[in-house]
Amino acid sequence: MDYFIDTHAHIYLDDFAADRADMLAESEKQGVRRIYMPNVDHTSIDSMLELESRSPMCVATMGLHPCYVKKDFQRELYLVEEWLSKRKFAAVGEIGTDLYWDKTFWEQQQEAFTIQVNWAKQYNLPIIIHCRESIDETIALVEKLADGKLKGIFHCFSGNAAQAHRITKLGFFLGIGGVATFKNGGLDKVLPEVSLEHLVLETDSPYLAPVPYRGKRNEPSYIPLIAHKLADIKKISIDEIKSVTSSNALKLFAS
Repeated sequence: MDYFIDTHAHIYLDDFAADRADMLAESEKQGVRRIYMPNVDHTSIDSMLELESRSPMCVATMGLHPCYVKKDFQRELYLVEEWLSKRKFAAVGEIGTDLYWDKTFWEQQQEAFTIQVNWAKQYNLPIIIHCRESIDETIALVEKLADGKLKGIFHCFSGNAAQAHRITKLGFFLGIGGVATFKNGGLDKVLPEVSLEHLVLETDSPYLAPVPYRGKRNEPSYIPLIAHKLADIKKISIDEIKSVTSSNALKLFAS
């Protein structure tokens, strides 16, 4: 595999309205040839699908982000289900749980996650999991829902080695992004213990830009920075990082 894949980027957001075409051109120049776009809620669907229709390198997924699970979450899920039944998506996502921003709807988050995982099983799709400050709880949920076929990515992985092994034992990938480049991110101690066969690359654009762009807008063209850091951590070549992580992503999304 001679190109990079960004498995998680919200490049349909207004953060890229002024220079989206240039941003995509630069991403391609840096060797990024495919970008998977996780949905957030009903407000992001149109812009995401429009971008997918205009750019062959951009691929849409469909789901309800846990931070947008509120009192009316069942109405949101109805739209997700409707879209999943109408056309093919690469994955069900971004779904999961979040105990960082708001704990008010914790029960509803778990319910929404379970419902969407079951849709992923129904449509034979992988899932893209968000689990900020809730990784142990989310791993436990996946362990209960696992059927031997369920697969996906624990997006923005920043956990410890024990959590990584629980995740990979389930057959899931770890999404490695800008946190790997942070001085106190902690992944330099964890990733040597995880096989490259369990890793995929991501940016989470426009968030979590890698060093030296930390604090600024993130974009898919920064994937090589993450790849180089991962190569340093694992003491292998950048070409091997590129080849294996991209193959992992293609195998997972099968598109």
